[in-house]
Amino acid sequence: MSTITAPRYTSYVPLTDLTPSPGNPKRHEIERIIESIETHGFLDQGIVDERTGLIIGGHGRREALIEMQARGTRLPDGLLIDEDGGWLVPVQRGWSSRNDLEAKAVIIKLNRLTEAAGWDSRSLAEYLEELATGDATLFDSLNYSDDEMEQLLRQVDPESLPGGSPDADELQDLGRMGGDFADSGDNDRARTVCCPACGEPFTPGQ
Repeated sequence: MSTITAPRYTSYVPLTDLTPSPGNPKRHEIERIIESIETHGFLDQGIVDERTGLIIGGHGRREALIEMQARGTRLPDGLLIDEDGGWLVPVQRGWSSRNDLEAKAVIIKLNRLTEAAGWDSRSLAEYLEELATGDATLFDSLNYSDDEMEQLLRQVDPESLPGGSPDADELQDLGRMGGDFADSGDNDRARTVCCPACGEPFTPGQ
């Protein structure tokens, strides 16, 4: 029986052995990455360039994990721990750049390709509406700004969404979306958010 060698494979590597590419131009919102890892676990593997041994994808996640470990955060779901207590991180292996120029081009492409096509406005609005009505904490974690929500709602007919209403064009208190509390001071009252479809306040899950 022949053995098939996978051209790409996952390997668990010590966090301390992940070496970033010098001068990586991509900036990262480390606190948001940390929040995502703490909430959902470690989902998106980094990528190692076998020619250089440097990572070409996953710089922000590497920084976030280093910060989490320094804070004494518990081991994130998806990682392993070695016998010395070090964190082992899953990375994609098997790809080699031809030269330094290709490596730099790929670093840029891996970031630009995910944003190049934009979003399907209607599908995005439906997702956001479902999250806002079902789980305000998850919705809040997306960190959509007032301007982003207002721009989205200009592209979608709110009345055509599952939660649309006759007053859908009246956007109310966009700044409170996903993070507002109708709180009397003792947290006895329910959390309220503004609907992405109509801007009306409501209690998630009701």
